Amino acid sequence: MAAVDLGSNSFRLELGRIEHGQYCRTEYLKETVRQGNGMDEERNLTPEAMQRGWDCLARFGERLAGFKSGEVRAVATQTLREARNRDEFLTQANVALGFPIDVISGREEARLIYQGVAQALPQGNERRLVIDIGGRSTELIMGQGWSPKLMESYRVGSIAWSTRYFPDQQFSKHAFQMAEIAAKAVLDEVLNAYRRDAWDVAYGSAGTVGAVGDALAIAGWPAGLVSRDGLDWLLDKLISAQSVERLRLAGIKDDRRAIIGGGLSILRAVFDLLQIDHMQLAAGGLRHGLLFDMMGSTEEQIDVRAKSVKGLAAKFGTDSVHGLRVGKVAVHLLAQLRSTELAPTSPVNERLYRKLSWAAQLHEIGSQISHSDYHKHGAYILDNADVMGFALSELHTLSLLVLGHRGKLRKLEADFENELLVQQLLALRLAVILCHARRDPDLNGLVLTREAQNPRQFVLRWRAGWAQTFPQSAHLLREEVLAWQKTPWSLTLSG
Repeated sequence: MAAVDLGSNSFRLELGRIEHGQYCRTEYLKETVRQGNGMDEERNLTPEAMQRGWDCLARFGERLAGFKSGEVRAVATQTLREARNRDEFLTQANVALGFPIDVISGREEARLIYQGVAQALPQGNERRLVIDIGGRSTELIMGQGWSPKLMESYRVGSIAWSTRYFPDQQFSKHAFQMAEIAAKAVLDEVLNAYRRDAWDVAYGSAGTVGAVGDALAIAGWPAGLVSRDGLDWLLDKLISAQSVERLRLAGIKDDRRAIIGGGLSILRAVFDLLQIDHMQLAAGGLRHGLLFDMMGSTEEQIDVRAKSVKGLAAKFGTDSVHGLRVGKVAVHLLAQLRSTELAPTSPVNERLYRKLSWAAQLHEIGSQISHSDYHKHGAYILDNADVMGFALSELHTLSLLVLGHRGKLRKLEADFENELLVQQLLALRLAVILCHARRDPDLNGLVLTREAQNPRQFVLRWRAGWAQTFPQSAHLLREEVLAWQKTPWSLTLSG
């Protein structure tokens, strides 16, 4: 298996194998890409930053030649969450790597970090606080055993803070004071949620914490531990050096020196806010969480997403019974449509059915905001929500289905070349129509197929007398025929 982590400071590739149910690392590659430093004032990645990323991913891609799709997971974090031109970067990045790259939300990143840390620790009942200070974001997670309980991501990181508060790479007492105050202003909301009596042991993962821990250990401080006194000592060393150029401290690597000021100021702010006296260095991190996620059963991974969908639907007060009803009908219609493509139980079809069912369960989540435009509000929620287990691209697909499940279709014009999305969309729209009375419809004799001579023409056939028995449904279906006439696809009725 292989995990690729496109961080704001470094891109990392870890390869390993499963032996007797245990994960064993076989190779680890890391390149300092510093992509988080390569955004302009309009939050676009510069051409140079994109090229650095593509070059690194091409090298990773050569190493991954021969791997199968289910053996590699690649994710991107805060820099690509922010970048307005991320699609431009990802189009070529996916080709360079040879595998799709998922941009994940901050909370999903936090979940995976905790999972990676927890798997590397002895199991017990201690309440854990896990902190990961990255290049452009900081994740805080509280959990117990293997289960994260509270996850948050804040837009404060070592690259961003170093650029903002140490722009000339000069270290001064005043600059550190301002950087710490600013970090506390962003993080002060953690005081209530992550209060000191809510956790037993604090762990630091990767990045800044690892660099600080290495420097302290080489200087004679206890290995594997970061303390308040140690942070004070390190701060004095940086101020005494006065600049990045003059800093010569064992354990601080060259690729870390330029951003250690920002990272240290954030770490000191976290220690103060959360009343941390000692933080233990954790061996696991994001990429390990990815690998352990891949090691888990498909059922476990699906369950995480299913629980997230159920929780989101409950939060917005949807009619869960109706959502499941629409999903059942939509999957039934899509299965008819897909019966000539692949086996009904093929992995591709199973994924399509699953995501279609989730879209159906969420299709009314915007109804508490507006009855007439609830589909638009539902789409907005999905495009902007942190939903555990989902990549941002997957949430966008659900958003498109929710947006397109009713009303005019031309709002989705750019996505009509995506055949699988069109099939899901048609099945969902038809299901919503057939369930318009909010009760189980009579599907006997209803068959959805595709014309063999014209793959872009769908046909819905009904049994004799069905239209007379259900005149309102028949009327809505005839209007649906007109809606599809304004797209590259068409729908006809036969009965």
